[in-house]
Amino acid sequence: MTMRPPDVSWLHGEYGEECYSFIYIRATPEQVVTRLGGRWEDFTPGPFPDDPDDFPHHGEPLGVAALGDWTFVLDPDWLGTCESVITELSRGTRLVSQAALAIKGLDYFFWCEDGEIRYGWGYDEEHPTETPDELRDAMAAIDRLYPTFPELYTGPAFLLVEHLTGIMPSEQLLKDAAFMWGVVPRPATG
Repeated sequence: MTMRPPDVSWLHGEYGEECYSFIYIRATPEQVVTRLGGRWEDFTPGPFPDDPDDFPHHGEPLGVAALGDWTFVLDPDWLGTCESVITELSRGTRLVSQAALAIKGLDYFFWCEDGEIRYGWGYDEEHPTETPDELRDAMAAIDRLYPTFPELYTGPAFLLVEHLTGIMPSEQLLKDAAFMWGVVPRPATG
């Protein structure tokens, strides 16, 4: 795969304050909702937001949509940054999560396989962030595209998502997807 810098301008809000949380998991939307503790029958259809400024906020419904063999989750509660959630959600499959709140300098990326975080960026300093062998070529290509490595949300995270899932999220791809919206219980903290 030849990498090119992706156009992520569609994510920029009115002042360029990128704020999003996306989860990609190789499972059906129904399986994802059930794994998150929700009830599929309580989810209702609705469109992808017309503008990133309209993305759901904390406590609002999350959106799920099938993208081939994967489910895309528009995650207002940043579940994709919660280690206990993503490791459990990834049991028996692959999960990739990316989130950013640029105005506060928060930039997260996770790759999980079968309940284990294989790579994490921007989270707990106690966890190693050594690049796994499977990402070395992709990271080298990203380094060539971005000689002064920017924040992940400005493009590199999307290239890693594409490398790990085969999906390059774009505004059109997500607007064309059939989204279902609903709530899931908040994870227990402790």
